[in-house]
Formats: sequence, C-alpha cells, structure tokens
Amino acid sequence: MVAVTPPAGPDETRVDPDDPTWVRNPPSPEQRRADALGAGALFVGALLSHVLGRTAGMYDVPASGAVSLAWLAAATLPLAWRRRWPSLVLVLVSSAFVGAVTMQVPETLFLNIVLFTALYSVGAWERTRRRAAVVRALVVAGMLLWLVVSLFQASTDPDVLEQFDDVGAFSPLVAYMLIQLLTNVLYFSGAWWFGDHAWSAARDRARMRRRTRELQAERVRVEAQAVTIERLRLARELHDAVAHHVSVMGVQAAAARMLLDSETGTQQVAAALEQIEDSARDAIDELHGLVGTLREHEGAEDADGTAGPGEPVGSLAVTRLPELVAEVAGSGLTATFRVVGDPAPLPPVVSLNLYRIAQEALTNVRKHAGADATADVRLRYLLDAVELEVADDGNGLRRTALAVLPRRPGDGRVPVGGGFGIVGMHERMAADGGTLTTGPRRSGGFVVRAHVPLRRSSTGTAGAEGTVGPVGTVGPVGPVGTATSPVPQVAPYPAETLQETPDA
Repeated sequence: MVAVTPPAGPDETRVDPDDPTWVRNPPSPEQRRADALGAGALFVGALLSHVLGRTAGMYDVPASGAVSLAWLAAATLPLAWRRRWPSLVLVLVSSAFVGAVTMQVPETLFLNIVLFTALYSVGAWERTRRRAAVVRALVVAGMLLWLVVSLFQASTDPDVLEQFDDVGAFSPLVAYMLIQLLTNVLYFSGAWWFGDHAWSAARDRARMRRRTRELQAERVRVEAQAVTIERLRLARELHDAVAHHVSVMGVQAAAARMLLDSETGTQQVAAALEQIEDSARDAIDELHGLVGTLREHEGAEDADGTAGPGEPVGSLAVTRLPELVAEVAGSGLTATFRVVGDPAPLPPVVSLNLYRIAQEALTNVRKHAGADATADVRLRYLLDAVELEVADDGNGLRRTALAVLPRRPGDGRVPVGGGFGIVGMHERMAADGGTLTTGPRRSGGFVVRAHVPLRRSSTGTAGAEGTVGPVGTVGPVGPVGTATSPVPQVAPYPAETLQETPDA
C-alpha cells in the first residue's frame, strides 16, 4: 500500500515548521463552508433558546423580539469567518455577548458556546501568535472584570440579597459568586488551552508532512543512486568479462592468420584456434554468470560483506589468478605470478574486484606494452591489508592509462581514448575502501597497484571480516603457465619510480 501524503499549502512549504515564523495555512474552501453552516446552525439554535427563555420568564423585562434577534445575529453569524479573521471575530462576538446580556436578551446557552468557540479559534487559527495572545488576554480580562462588577452590583442589590438566606457557616451569596468565578475561569482557560493545542497539532502535522516529503525525495535520490551504481557495476563487469577474452581471441586470431601461409604452421594454427574457442567459451560462461546474477533475486550481498545465496561472486577470485596468468602466458605474453605472505580469506567482493583488476591490467599489458613485454603479477598479504600489483617492462604508449580520469566514478565524463578499464579499476577500489595507483615507471613499463585494507583479527593476522583460516596456497606461474617454486620475500616496486596518473 502506498501512503498518500496530504498536500501542503504554500506557507507550510515555504517555512520550516520548526521555525518560529511558521504560520498555519489559510482555511480551505471546505472549512469555510463548514464555518458558514456552523454559524447558521448556532443562530437557529440561539433563536429557539431565546423563545424558550422568553417563555420561561428568564427576565422580568426582557428585550423585544427585534432587539433580541439583532443581538443574537451579531453574536453568532460572525463565526462564519472565525478561521479567516479570528481576532476580529472574537472582538465582535464578545462585544455582542456583553450587549445581549446587558439588554436582557433571554438566551445564555448558545451565547456562551459562541463566545468560547471564538476564543478557541483565536488560539487555533490566528497567524500572528503575538496578536493571538494579546487579543485573548484583553478579552478574558475584560470579561472577568465585567463579571466581577456584575457580581458586586448583585451583592449590593436588596432584591438579590433577599434570595440568599444567611444559613450555615458559609454565606450562600459568597458561594454563588465563587461558583460563577470558578466556572468562567475554567471555561476561559480551557478554550485558551485547546486553541493553543490545536495550533501545535497543526504544526506537528505540517512537520510530519515536511519530513515525509523529505524522506520521499531522499528515497528517489537513493533509488537513482542505486540505479547508477548498478549500471556502473554492470558496465565494469561487461567490460572486464568481454574485453579480456576478446583481446585474447584477437591475438590468437592474428597469429593464426599469419601462420596460414606457412606449410609447417598447421599445428600452431590449430592450437591458436583451440585457444580462441576456449576464450570464447569462457566469455560466454562469464556472461551467463552475469545474467544469472541479474535474474537472481536472492543474490544480494549480506550485511557482513559476504555473498548472498546464489551469488556467483565466488566463481572468480584471487585463487584463480594462476589460471588467469597462465591463460595470458598461453597467448604469447611472458607473465609470472607470485604470492607474498601468508594467504588469508578475503571477502568475496574484494576477491572478485582484485581478480578483475588483474584481468584488466594484463589485458592492457597485452594491448599496449609491446610484443616483447613481460608482465609480473604479485599478490601480497600484509598484516592488515592485501595488495595486488601488476607491472610490465614494455615501452608501448599507454594512452588509456594516461587519459584524463573522471573526478568521481560515474560522473559522466568519458576518458580520452576510451579508458574505461582504468576508470573501472578506480571504482572497484573505491567500493572496497581501497586505493588504486596507476602510472608509468621511470625505468620503463607500467604498474598498477591496488591496496585494500582489511580488519585485524584477534590473532593479529589480516582476514576477512575479522576471521582467518587456512586457504590453498596459490603457487607462482612461470612464463608459459608452469608452476615454479614460491618466493619468500618479493619487494614491491619503489614508490618513487611510479608516476601517478590523476585520481579518479
């Protein structure tokens, strides 16, 4: 069910309800019609009460019918504008109330209802709060003063005194006066408090509507941001999954074409075509996995950073870097792989991103470093971080890496030369809270270094989400994909030899 938020008026939209200058919206047409009908109903009720009072002999010398009709109309009909001009209505109604009682109009029930309704309306609808307090204070003070004067005059009237016998310890006249005072004080106080409470309730409703609009706007922004993030993620996955395999296929196809004219190249052509077939099959498998991720509703990442049910993140991880390097070496590029430090389990997303970065970096080496270049892939497990480094000694022109990168991932600026791979690397590291350094080496070649901090476990070894467990040792891969012996210590390339490109 979608919650429907009541529309806010111009004043509520313009001023924050928490601001002291906030004012309530003017009454709606429906409210004005209700006030007009209410004023008419009170006028009719006052006329009926006037007839009953005159019949019951409320006053010895009551006002004439025409005078009574005029005073009752003056007291009740202004309530039709009680929300639009509440202070003016209160002044008119209170003046008509005093006039009707002074002229001995035989009706008091509806006159009291009208008076306290007008007092309530000032507290609930007067847009200037200072005016509301001043007008109500003056009217209440005037009415109480008039009541006290009337009681004093009654206490000195011999005809009134004859109606109260001095029986008991407490004078009946004093008791009557106290009842009148307490009743009026309670009614005036109640009308004052309920009016202020209605104003506060309207302010709370405006505050709730404003918060609801802000939450709805934030939800729209978050949804748009989520769509953008997902679009960028899909772009990275498609780029990394397709570009690498298509690049290998292109290299092998070119080699096969050059060997077609050679009488002794039949076996080599067959091997190249077989590698093209394998690369195409791998590309299709990765595309199927990506499509499966899109169609899987339960493949979201859990709050602890691990893969959710059905998520194919674990199919590509740093444990498959030897296969990646071997594949690259099989395409004709000299490539080596080394693991430094004690391997520790990594969050699936971090492991996937490191694999993709290595894949993209090796693709760039094959495309830009030259035919005689050598690629060196190193995976370092540090005390509280993991670091991936892909370096080459080629002399090719690295236009993609040296292209101007966006200041923020996904800001819409396309890098010069179409360097989406470098942009994707930066975005992957930004998502993992890591850093990526790319640039040419002064001694020749190019280096890509990804650094991802990890949480420290209780045993002092870096691990995924504070856990450490044994994993299979990833052995180095030789120039043609054959396993070689581990190297205990491999120093990183010196930082001073790296010319960093602009950060994404």
